[in-house]
Amino acid sequence: MAVVLLAAAAVVGIIAANSGGSTSDATEAEPITVGSSDAPATLTVYEDFRCPACGTFEDNFRDTINELTDAGKLRVDYHLVSIIDGNVGGSGSKAAANAAACARDEDRFREYHDVLFEHQPAEQDDAFANKSHLIDLAAGVEGLDTEAFRSCVEDGTHDGWVSDSNAAFLNSEYNATPTILLNGESVYGDASNPLTPDSLRDRVNELAG
Repeated sequence: MAVVLLAAAAVVGIIAANSGGSTSDATEAEPITVGSSDAPATLTVYEDFRCPACGTFEDNFRDTINELTDAGKLRVDYHLVSIIDGNVGGSGSKAAANAAACARDEDRFREYHDVLFEHQPAEQDDAFANKSHLIDLAAGVEGLDTEAFRSCVEDGTHDGWVSDSNAAFLNSEYNATPTILLNGESVYGDASNPLTPDSLRDRVNELAG
């Protein structure tokens, strides 16, 4: 599988094959947004719950992103994609993204998003395709394991949205996950100037004035 070097620490991102499993002609799919709509900085995140490099990004930046979001300085727009399903096979990326959207419906997206990455399986392990496993993980988020959430996960209520989100990514100028933009500028993946939690905090604070 093709990889690209994302940082000096040899983090690698997954390049999207033109086989994301969607025939949608969508050019845009609304992201899931966390944080204040009038925050001075917007972080745009394209990620796949099965992508190892996305897991590394989350492990390194999760606390800083949550801190800045809670402070009202940062809004995060999450575009969830399923390129690993297309590249490796399986359906775990799509199922996990649907489940995350179901958690959004219950106002628990951020917490469940973090739980999914904290329990990310190996890339070749399609564990997230097991919807019972996705429901079991909801037990780690207070107030999420509801009948509505369970039905949403089991029925694939947001599968169409995931397909549209993935199609929009495949049709975009970006070709690897994670892709991270700060106020529209690509800020992650330059090995000569790698983004760190501290440099992200500094840049957001500068934008916040």
